[in-house]
Amino acid sequence: MSVAPGWYVDPADPETRRYWDGEGWIGAPIPVEATPPEGPPPPEPAPEPTSPASVSTPPGPDLPSAGTAPTTWPHGLSTGRPADGTPGWPGGQGQPGTPPTWPSGNPPQGPPPGWPYPTWPGRPPAPRPHGLPLASFGARLAARLIDFGVVVLLNALVNGWFVWRYLQELSAPLDEFWRRVQSQDRTTDPLPAAGDQAGALVVTILLIATALWLAYEVPSMAASGQTFGKRLLRVRAVPVEADAPLGFGRALRRWNTLGLPTLLWYCCGLGLLLQLIDALSPLFDHPLRQALHDKRAQTVVVQLPRTPDDRANPPGETS
Repeated sequence: MSVAPGWYVDPADPETRRYWDGEGWIGAPIPVEATPPEGPPPPEPAPEPTSPASVSTPPGPDLPSAGTAPTTWPHGLSTGRPADGTPGWPGGQGQPGTPPTWPSGNPPQGPPPGWPYPTWPGRPPAPRPHGLPLASFGARLAARLIDFGVVVLLNALVNGWFVWRYLQELSAPLDEFWRRVQSQDRTTDPLPAAGDQAGALVVTILLIATALWLAYEVPSMAASGQTFGKRLLRVRAVPVEADAPLGFGRALRRWNTLGLPTLLWYCCGLGLLLQLIDALSPLFDHPLRQALHDKRAQTVVVQLPRTPDDRANPPGETS
């Protein structure tokens, strides 16, 4: 792509204009709203020469060794030693230590007008908190389902009698509803009311279920960052700032966002909807794949290595 010489908005500073001579930017910038002069800007005065004794040369990068291919510079220039071993700098001019000569008299300062600045090629690498890869959504979901099964079993043991009593309170409306379905009765009469204790039993069941979930998850997460399901799937929750135990306070904050909405199941399933949104939130968070409860507690979920060598040498790296 060849851009004709002229005054253009500087890609590096959109508030200014500079003159593009066809090969690079030259001259001093002017405000973007100012009327540019015709033709190129006047040449800048050459700097006053200084004696070598009064100027200290800063250490520079090591020159490539003989036999290495030259490195390509912008505008077709090259630096380093040619492959045949002849010492040289850009264009083969001068000796090592001689500054390069640019066609426009000035080194390039950004791409030509209309060209985008270079960005990261492709997708940036995935973060590795504390040297560990992030756990996949599939592994997290599988671990959560295992933990949900454990909590259901605990509720069957502790909450079973209250659930049975609640079903008895609902027997009258349920029986009448089933009779109408079987007999295809299209009456619009309301169903019989549930028993007087139905509301209290629902609240009791939800309180016990929430307490069992808290007792199952919070202590184990505080100590090791893992529940039974997370141990099976080899995933662990760790603080964002350090590879350390969560502690009881952080583990409780993390559980509150996901566990406390259980008490709202009584409100037309509102709590279940909030928990579903929280469970799916890692799919839409980048780059750390944090769920809403992770963001509140400032934690990330990582995949544990099978061996210590897996952590020391992640995929794509060698020791």
